[in-house]
Amino acid sequence: MIFIDGVGIGNIDYSSNPFFKYGFKTFEKFFGGIPSLQNSKLETDNRFLFPVDACLGVEGLPQSGTGQTSIFCGINAPRIIGQHFGPYPYSTLVPIIKEKNIFKYFLDKKQKVTFANAYPKIFFDYINSGKKRLSATSLMCQLNGMRLNKVTDVRHGKALTAEITNERWNKKLGYTLPIISPETAARRLLRIASQNSFTLYEYFLTDHIGHGRYEDEYEQIINNLDRFLYKIFEKMYYNNSTLIICSDHGNLEDTSIKTHTLNPALMIAAGKNARQISKQVDDLTKIKGAIINLFK
Repeated sequence: MIFIDGVGIGNIDYSSNPFFKYGFKTFEKFFGGIPSLQNSKLETDNRFLFPVDACLGVEGLPQSGTGQTSIFCGINAPRIIGQHFGPYPYSTLVPIIKEKNIFKYFLDKKQKVTFANAYPKIFFDYINSGKKRLSATSLMCQLNGMRLNKVTDVRHGKALTAEITNERWNKKLGYTLPIISPETAARRLLRIASQNSFTLYEYFLTDHIGHGRYEDEYEQIINNLDRFLYKIFEKMYYNNSTLIICSDHGNLEDTSIKTHTLNPALMIAAGKNARQISKQVDDLTKIKGAIINLFK
Protein backbone atom coordinates (compact mmCIF):
# COMPACT_ATOMS: atom_id res chain seq x y z
CA MET A 1 0.00 0.00 0.00
CA ILE A 2 1.36 3.37 -1.02
CA PHE A 3 -0.35 6.26 0.71
CA ILE A 4 0.10 9.56 -1.15
CA ASP A 5 -1.01 12.59 0.82
CA GLY A 6 -3.27 15.20 -0.74
CA VAL A 7 -4.04 13.87 -4.22
CA GLY A 8 -7.52 14.19 -5.65
CA ILE A 9 -9.00 13.79 -9.09
CA GLY A 10 -9.48 17.24 -10.60
CA ASN A 11 -10.34 19.06 -13.78
CA ILE A 12 -8.55 18.87 -17.10
CA ASP A 13 -6.45 21.97 -16.52
CA TYR A 14 -3.00 22.42 -18.04
CA SER A 15 -2.20 25.43 -15.86
CA SER A 16 -3.14 24.27 -12.34
CA ASN A 17 -3.38 20.47 -12.45
CA PRO A 18 0.23 19.20 -12.35
CA PHE A 19 -0.68 15.84 -13.87
CA PHE A 20 -1.79 17.60 -17.05
CA LYS A 21 0.77 20.42 -16.87
CA TYR A 22 3.84 18.19 -16.57
CA GLY A 23 2.43 14.87 -17.76
CA PHE A 24 2.37 11.65 -15.76
CA LYS A 25 3.64 8.60 -17.61
CA THR A 26 2.39 6.15 -15.00
CA PHE A 27 -1.21 7.13 -15.68
CA GLU A 28 -0.72 7.31 -19.44
CA LYS A 29 1.11 3.98 -19.76
CA PHE A 30 -0.76 1.81 -17.27
CA PHE A 31 -4.23 3.38 -17.37
CA GLY A 32 -4.44 4.85 -20.85
CA GLY A 33 -4.80 8.46 -19.76
CA ILE A 34 -4.72 10.97 -16.94
CA PRO A 35 -7.74 10.87 -14.62
CA SER A 36 -10.01 13.87 -14.39
CA LEU A 37 -13.46 14.72 -13.09
CA GLN A 38 -14.61 14.23 -16.67
CA ASN A 39 -13.01 10.76 -16.84
CA SER A 40 -12.49 9.57 -13.28
CA LYS A 41 -12.59 5.79 -13.76
CA LEU A 42 -9.82 4.16 -15.75
CA GLU A 43 -9.31 0.42 -16.19
CA THR A 44 -6.71 -1.62 -18.06
CA ASP A 45 -6.17 -5.35 -17.54
CA ASN A 46 -6.10 -5.88 -13.77
CA ARG A 47 -5.48 -2.23 -12.92
CA PHE A 48 -8.24 0.07 -11.71
CA LEU A 49 -8.10 3.82 -11.04
CA PHE A 50 -11.18 5.40 -9.50
CA PRO A 51 -12.42 8.21 -7.23
CA VAL A 52 -13.31 7.78 -3.55
CA ASP A 53 -15.35 10.14 -1.41
CA ALA A 54 -13.23 12.03 1.12
CA CYS A 55 -15.98 14.32 2.46
CA LEU A 56 -17.83 11.48 4.22
CA GLY A 57 -21.03 13.44 4.69
CA VAL A 58 -19.40 16.14 6.81
CA GLU A 59 -19.32 19.79 5.77
CA GLY A 60 -16.03 21.54 5.17
CA LEU A 61 -12.77 20.66 3.48
CA PRO A 62 -11.41 17.17 4.24
CA GLN A 63 -8.27 17.14 6.36
CA SER A 64 -5.40 14.71 6.89
CA GLY A 65 -5.97 13.82 10.54
CA THR A 66 -9.53 12.61 10.09
CA GLY A 67 -8.99 11.39 6.52
CA GLN A 68 -6.05 9.17 7.39
CA THR A 69 -7.78 7.88 10.51
CA SER A 70 -10.75 6.93 8.33
CA ILE A 71 -8.47 5.09 5.88
CA PHE A 72 -6.34 3.17 8.35
CA CYS A 73 -9.05 2.44 10.92
CA GLY A 74 -12.10 1.92 8.72
CA ILE A 75 -14.24 4.48 10.54
CA ASN A 76 -15.90 7.77 9.66
CA ALA A 77 -13.57 9.90 11.76
CA PRO A 78 -14.96 13.35 10.81
CA ARG A 79 -18.49 12.23 11.64
CA ILE A 80 -17.37 10.91 15.03
CA ILE A 81 -15.85 14.25 16.05
CA GLY A 82 -18.27 16.39 14.05
CA GLN A 83 -15.70 18.04 11.82
CA HIS A 84 -12.79 17.50 9.48
CA PHE A 85 -9.59 17.93 11.45
CA GLY A 86 -5.86 17.92 10.73
CA PRO A 87 -3.08 17.60 10.04
CA TYR A 88 -2.83 15.38 13.12
CA PRO A 89 -5.55 13.08 14.50
CA TYR A 90 -7.96 14.68 16.97
CA SER A 91 -7.14 13.67 20.55
CA THR A 92 -10.40 11.79 21.14
CA LEU A 93 -9.65 9.63 18.10
CA VAL A 94 -6.42 8.26 19.60
CA PRO A 95 -8.10 5.45 21.61
CA ILE A 96 -9.98 4.41 18.47
CA ILE A 97 -6.79 4.44 16.44
CA LYS A 98 -5.11 2.27 19.06
CA GLU A 99 -7.88 -0.31 18.86
CA LYS A 100 -8.78 -0.30 15.17
CA ASN A 101 -5.66 0.59 13.15
CA ILE A 102 -4.73 -1.69 10.29
CA PHE A 103 -1.29 -2.55 11.65
CA LYS A 104 -2.91 -3.99 14.78
CA TYR A 105 -5.09 -6.30 12.69
CA PHE A 106 -2.06 -7.97 11.15
CA LEU A 107 -0.05 -8.01 14.37
CA ASP A 108 -2.93 -9.70 16.19
CA LYS A 109 -2.96 -12.34 13.44
CA LYS A 110 0.80 -12.87 13.92
CA GLN A 111 1.40 -11.79 10.34
CA LYS A 112 4.38 -9.72 9.23
CA VAL A 113 3.67 -6.06 8.72
CA THR A 114 5.96 -3.10 8.17
CA PHE A 115 5.96 0.64 7.73
CA ALA A 116 8.66 1.20 5.13
CA ASN A 117 9.37 4.86 5.92
CA ALA A 118 12.43 5.95 7.85
CA TYR A 119 12.61 8.95 10.17
CA PRO A 120 15.54 11.34 10.75
CA LYS A 121 17.15 11.98 14.12
CA ILE A 122 15.24 15.26 14.52
CA PHE A 123 12.00 13.27 14.63
CA PHE A 124 13.23 10.95 17.38
CA ASP A 125 14.47 13.97 19.33
CA TYR A 126 10.96 15.39 18.99
CA ILE A 127 9.14 12.35 20.35
CA ASN A 128 11.76 11.75 23.06
CA SER A 129 11.08 15.28 24.32
CA GLY A 130 7.58 14.15 25.22
CA LYS A 131 5.75 15.87 22.38
CA LYS A 132 2.90 13.82 20.96
CA ARG A 133 1.64 15.55 17.81
CA LEU A 134 2.15 12.68 15.39
CA SER A 135 0.72 11.85 12.00
CA ALA A 136 -1.67 8.91 11.81
CA THR A 137 0.97 6.56 10.43
CA SER A 138 3.68 7.25 13.00
CA LEU A 139 1.05 7.26 15.75
CA MET A 140 -0.13 3.81 14.69
CA CYS A 141 3.42 2.50 14.92
CA GLN A 142 3.90 4.02 18.36
CA LEU A 143 0.60 2.68 19.69
CA ASN A 144 1.46 -0.81 18.43
CA GLY A 145 5.01 -0.77 19.76
CA MET A 146 6.40 -1.06 16.24
CA ARG A 147 9.98 -0.03 15.68
CA LEU A 148 10.35 3.05 13.49
CA ASN A 149 13.09 2.91 10.86
CA LYS A 150 16.13 5.14 11.23
CA VAL A 151 18.83 6.48 8.94
CA THR A 152 20.85 3.27 9.31
CA ASP A 153 17.94 1.36 7.77
CA VAL A 154 18.04 3.69 4.79
CA ARG A 155 21.77 3.15 4.38
CA HIS A 156 21.26 -0.62 4.41
CA GLY A 157 18.42 -0.48 1.89
CA LYS A 158 15.84 -1.65 4.43
CA ALA A 159 13.72 1.51 4.44
CA LEU A 160 12.95 4.58 2.34
CA THR A 161 12.93 8.26 3.12
CA ALA A 162 9.56 9.90 2.63
CA GLU A 163 10.83 11.85 -0.39
CA ILE A 164 12.06 8.74 -2.26
CA THR A 165 15.59 9.73 -3.35
CA ASN A 166 17.26 10.81 -0.04
CA GLU A 167 18.21 14.14 -1.60
CA ARG A 168 16.12 16.30 0.73
CA TRP A 169 17.54 14.60 3.82
CA ASN A 170 20.98 15.66 2.64
CA LYS A 171 19.99 19.21 1.70
CA LYS A 172 17.67 19.99 4.61
CA LEU A 173 18.93 17.78 7.43
CA GLY A 174 22.66 17.57 6.80
CA TYR A 175 22.91 13.86 6.04
CA THR A 176 25.34 12.37 3.55
CA LEU A 177 23.17 9.58 2.23
CA PRO A 178 23.76 8.21 -1.26
CA ILE A 179 21.27 9.74 -3.69
CA ILE A 180 19.23 6.95 -5.23
CA SER A 181 17.05 7.05 -8.31
CA PRO A 182 13.25 6.73 -8.01
CA GLU A 183 13.62 3.42 -9.83
CA THR A 184 16.04 2.08 -7.22
CA ALA A 185 13.67 3.22 -4.46
CA ALA A 186 10.81 1.38 -6.19
CA ARG A 187 12.78 -1.83 -6.38
CA ARG A 188 13.67 -1.52 -2.70
CA LEU A 189 10.03 -1.07 -1.74
CA LEU A 190 9.00 -4.09 -3.78
CA ARG A 191 11.70 -6.15 -2.08
CA ILE A 192 10.53 -5.00 1.35
CA ALA A 193 6.93 -5.78 0.43
CA SER A 194 7.83 -9.30 -0.67
CA GLN A 195 8.87 -10.06 2.90
CA ASN A 196 5.60 -9.01 4.55
CA SER A 197 1.89 -9.70 4.49
CA PHE A 198 1.18 -5.96 4.53
CA THR A 199 3.59 -3.14 3.74
CA LEU A 200 2.80 0.57 3.93
CA TYR A 201 4.81 3.43 2.45
CA GLU A 202 3.82 7.08 2.84
CA TYR A 203 4.65 9.97 0.51
CA PHE A 204 3.63 13.51 1.46
CA LEU A 205 5.42 16.06 -0.77
CA THR A 206 2.29 16.06 -2.94
CA ASP A 207 0.36 17.71 -0.13
CA HIS A 208 3.14 20.22 0.39
CA ILE A 209 2.95 21.19 -3.28
CA GLY A 210 -0.79 21.62 -2.97
CA HIS A 211 -0.22 24.05 -0.12
CA GLY A 212 2.11 26.15 -2.29
CA ARG A 213 5.46 24.98 -0.90
CA TYR A 214 8.52 24.22 -3.02
CA GLU A 215 7.13 26.08 -6.04
CA ASP A 216 10.47 25.94 -7.85
CA GLU A 217 10.58 22.15 -7.43
CA TYR A 218 7.09 21.17 -8.66
CA GLU A 219 8.22 19.51 -11.87
CA GLN A 220 11.08 17.59 -10.26
CA ILE A 221 8.91 16.33 -7.40
CA ILE A 222 6.15 15.21 -9.76
CA ASN A 223 8.70 13.58 -12.05
CA ASN A 224 10.34 11.68 -9.19
CA LEU A 225 6.97 10.37 -8.02
CA ASP A 226 6.04 9.42 -11.56
CA ARG A 227 9.27 7.49 -12.12
CA PHE A 228 8.89 5.76 -8.74
CA LEU A 229 5.33 4.62 -9.41
CA TYR A 230 6.10 3.68 -13.01
CA LYS A 231 8.77 1.25 -11.84
CA ILE A 232 6.46 -0.15 -9.18
CA PHE A 233 3.84 -0.96 -11.82
CA GLU A 234 6.45 -2.26 -14.23
CA LYS A 235 8.14 -4.64 -11.78
CA MET A 236 5.38 -5.76 -9.40
CA TYR A 237 4.23 -9.38 -9.51
CA TYR A 238 0.62 -8.94 -10.60
CA ASN A 239 -0.30 -12.60 -10.08
CA ASN A 240 0.97 -12.81 -6.52
CA SER A 241 0.43 -9.40 -4.96
CA THR A 242 -2.05 -6.57 -4.72
CA LEU A 243 -1.04 -2.92 -4.91
CA ILE A 244 -3.20 -0.21 -3.40
CA ILE A 245 -2.46 3.47 -3.89
CA CYS A 246 -4.73 5.89 -2.08
CA SER A 247 -4.97 9.42 -0.77
CA ASP A 248 -6.84 11.18 2.01
CA HIS A 249 -8.21 14.27 0.26
CA GLY A 250 -7.81 16.49 -2.76
CA ASN A 251 -5.13 19.19 -2.92
CA LEU A 252 -2.34 18.69 -5.47
CA GLU A 253 -4.72 18.49 -8.42
CA ASP A 254 -5.56 22.21 -8.13
CA THR A 255 -2.54 24.41 -7.47
CA SER A 256 -4.54 27.56 -8.23
CA ILE A 257 -5.51 27.49 -4.54
CA LYS A 258 -3.44 26.61 -1.48
CA THR A 259 -6.12 24.74 0.44
CA HIS A 260 -7.50 21.25 0.23
CA THR A 261 -10.34 20.63 -2.22
CA LEU A 262 -13.72 18.91 -2.22
CA ASN A 263 -12.63 16.70 -5.10
CA PRO A 264 -12.72 12.92 -4.68
CA ALA A 265 -9.48 11.34 -3.51
CA LEU A 266 -7.43 9.22 -5.88
CA MET A 267 -7.54 5.45 -5.48
CA ILE A 268 -5.76 2.74 -7.44
CA ALA A 269 -5.92 -1.04 -7.13
CA ALA A 270 -3.71 -3.29 -9.21
CA GLY A 271 -2.73 -6.92 -9.26
CA LYS A 272 -4.16 -10.12 -7.90
CA ASN A 273 -7.23 -8.78 -6.07
CA ALA A 274 -7.61 -5.42 -7.78
CA ARG A 275 -11.11 -5.95 -9.16
CA GLN A 276 -12.37 -7.08 -5.77
CA ILE A 277 -10.92 -3.96 -4.15
CA SER A 278 -12.39 -1.66 -6.79
CA LYS A 279 -15.89 -3.05 -6.21
CA GLN A 280 -15.76 -2.61 -2.45
CA VAL A 281 -14.36 0.89 -2.04
CA ASP A 282 -16.23 4.11 -2.76
CA ASP A 283 -15.13 6.17 0.24
CA LEU A 284 -12.19 6.36 2.63
CA THR A 285 -13.85 4.31 5.35
CA LYS A 286 -13.97 1.15 3.22
CA ILE A 287 -10.30 0.86 2.32
CA LYS A 288 -9.22 -0.96 5.48
CA GLY A 289 -12.08 -3.43 5.28
CA ALA A 290 -11.36 -4.21 1.64
CA ILE A 291 -7.75 -5.00 2.51
CA ILE A 292 -8.69 -7.19 5.45
CA ASN A 293 -11.18 -9.11 3.30
CA LEU A 294 -8.28 -10.31 1.18
CA PHE A 295 -6.91 -12.23 4.16
CA LYS A 296 -10.13 -13.86 5.33
